[in-house]
Amino acid sequence: MRTEHYFTSEPGSPRERHTLVVTLRGPELRLVSEAGVFSRARVDRGTRLLIAALDIGSDDRFLDLGCGYGVVGLVAARLAPEGQVTLLDINARAVALAAENLRANGIGNAVAMKSDGYEAVAGETFGVIALNPPIRAGLPVVHRLIEQATDHLSSGGRFYLVARTRQGALRLGEKMREAFGNVEEAAKGGGYRVFVSRRR
Repeated sequence: MRTEHYFTSEPGSPRERHTLVVTLRGPELRLVSEAGVFSRARVDRGTRLLIAALDIGSDDRFLDLGCGYGVVGLVAARLAPEGQVTLLDINARAVALAAENLRANGIGNAVAMKSDGYEAVAGETFGVIALNPPIRAGLPVVHRLIEQATDHLSSGGRFYLVARTRQGALRLGEKMREAFGNVEEAAKGGGYRVFVSRRR
């Protein structure tokens, strides 16, 4: 049997569903997830730290890159009620779940789409991009997502990334400095670090 992880276009794992109820920077969210998507049984510490660190304006255009079942994008859509949120993932199952969670929580200013990296938003720019990178997909994939972010941020836009310290977070922060010319540590805790770079 082939090895499979969440950075897979069409997961073949059994569709065991989970229901999560979470409160993150606002009203309660009810979420469904399934096997074959990232952190299906709970919102992981890194994602929680990323959400807490995000600086989002009420009218920002926000990109949740590698959205999984959509928790970051859902929170962002509530924090930017006059903005627009795009959720992207290469994993078709994750995109379907994210779309279901948007509908179930009554969120109308967001859309979920299947995309390899930024493919589905070619030519578009955003005020904020957030990435919990697919480390298991390999560093070349993660580095590509960081480098290409520079083409998808509007002037003054912010790119956020969260990673485990022991899985090379500091090196990814340096990659962000290389790509953007600047990087700051926005948050740290629970074995994770959140970095942010700005497009000048």
